[in-house]
Amino acid sequence: MATTKEEALRTEEEGPQRGRHLDPPLVLTMLLVLAVVAQGPLRGLLSAPVTQSWMTVFVAVVVQALPFLVVGVLLSAAIAVFVPASFFARALPKRPALAVPAAGMAGVVLPGCECASVPVAGALVRRGVTPAAALAFLLSAPAINPIVLTATAVAFPGNPEMVLARFVASLLVACTMGWLWQRLGRGEWMRPPERPSYEGQSKGAAFWGSVRHDVMHAGGFLVVGAIAAATLKAVVPASWLNAAADNPVIAILALAVLAVLLSICSEADAFVAASLTQFSLTSRLAFLVVGPMIDLKLFAMQTATFGRAFALRFAPATFALAILVSALVGAVFL
Repeated sequence: MATTKEEALRTEEEGPQRGRHLDPPLVLTMLLVLAVVAQGPLRGLLSAPVTQSWMTVFVAVVVQALPFLVVGVLLSAAIAVFVPASFFARALPKRPALAVPAAGMAGVVLPGCECASVPVAGALVRRGVTPAAALAFLLSAPAINPIVLTATAVAFPGNPEMVLARFVASLLVACTMGWLWQRLGRGEWMRPPERPSYEGQSKGAAFWGSVRHDVMHAGGFLVVGAIAAATLKAVVPASWLNAAADNPVIAILALAVLAVLLSICSEADAFVAASLTQFSLTSRLAFLVVGPMIDLKLFAMQTATFGRAFALRFAPATFALAILVSALVGAVFL
């Protein structure tokens, strides 16, 4: 009898909770009905020149970037799952000063977005690789791998020097940060990385789990970046953008901060940068160098992997150095 009363009470408590859950088919039906009812105003809104300009930029950025994003995610998942971390420990020089540039150059042949580089760097540290070399790889791999450089060449067909400038600036920042950590970093600032979440699963399950996570994660940031680029292009008054773009210092700082806020995947950021035609190539280079190294999602991932004490020191230093190196490399190459 008591059990029956408890079940009845539980049913009464859960009833309102169940009622508060949204029914996806019902929500979709309501949205479709709303669209039909409001088709007149919607048609007028969609036919407006500003809206058409916004949609053109948004679709162009997404369509151009999506193939590179998918290929990069597949390759980074394969490397993270099928290439043992011990391989990197054996391949790198024993001396930390030489291991840093070697790890930085490893990004050329190891495609992967920044979402994958953080856990891979954590695995390297856990397997005995010197932290300075692991950090150089963390910064270089998302910025100078072949997928990203190819995407940059496609996004800037009339400016092939952007590919070389991005490669040189990103590699310089990665190696310099590695050497600075070797010289000034302290062991208590870096928390030992935890074990990867896919350990214990089959390689196939780990691979597809990584692919699903990265596609949903990076794809979402791609859409956000495309929305921001389209909005800047179609909504923000041209005089505002021109005022920022006309000042070289402000232009570089503005796009560097924008790269941090947008948190776009490195396989897609070149197409967003290419759409910001009001800005100089040097300021757009800063956008491409800063973004894969430090943005909001990377700061969160670095904090979760290496600890807050590490991220609070490493992220600001990387941001400042990336801006400085981008300005210098842009002055030489662009």
